[in-house]
Amino acid sequence: TYLFVYDLMQFCGHSWIFTNMIIRFMSFGKDSLADTFYSIGLVMRLCQLFSLLEILHILIGIDKSRLFPRFLQITERIIVLFVVINSQEEVQGKYVVCVLFFLWNLLDVVRYTYNMLSRMGIHYLPLTWLNFSLCIPLYPLSVLAKAFAICVSLPYFESFGTYSTKLPFPFTFSIYFPYVLKMYLLVLFVGMFFIIQNLFSERKTHLGTGNIKKK
Repeated sequence: TYLFVYDLMQFCGHSWIFTNMIIRFMSFGKDSLADTFYSIGLVMRLCQLFSLLEILHILIGIDKSRLFPRFLQITERIIVLFVVINSQEEVQGKYVVCVLFFLWNLLDVVRYTYNMLSRMGIHYLPLTWLNFSLCIPLYPLSVLAKAFAICVSLPYFESFGTYSTKLPFPFTFSIYFPYVLKMYLLVLFVGMFFIIQNLFSERKTHLGTGNIKKK
């Protein structure tokens, strides 16, 4: 029951964001893209913070998902959303933020719908296929969007010195945050290949066994 309520709350949050983005685009066209973060950023941040509970669910054993892939996916979003986008107002108006939010919410609306029905023992073959298939092309696209958002933010981190700091004595080096982000780009793409492998494995498990029943 708890997991169902959690999935329901996440579904409501991501559905609101997804619907809001579509309605705004249909109403205002390209003008709606630049202020995506200002109109839905708060709800997006709440949903992503709330998703940290999923790591706890796996650790205490009430969710049987694999920990490391889920941990990577959640931390990637947290870092890009809070560290890169939220900290640089100049980045918040870029079109890549709208693209990123669209990909995240499309995946999450499908995933939390599937999870809610699964908690009740209901398995629709089209929804199951969509849940385990849609993420395979869309996840790499979201990684590219994250990488692009990081690249766009680098000049602002360099200009403003955000998060860059000089460590006090006895340390004799400074932390230059743009270098940290550039190293994180490598981690992002290495993690992408690991997660894609896991996505294919999950798809094979759920769609290749012939155990799915329509209800």
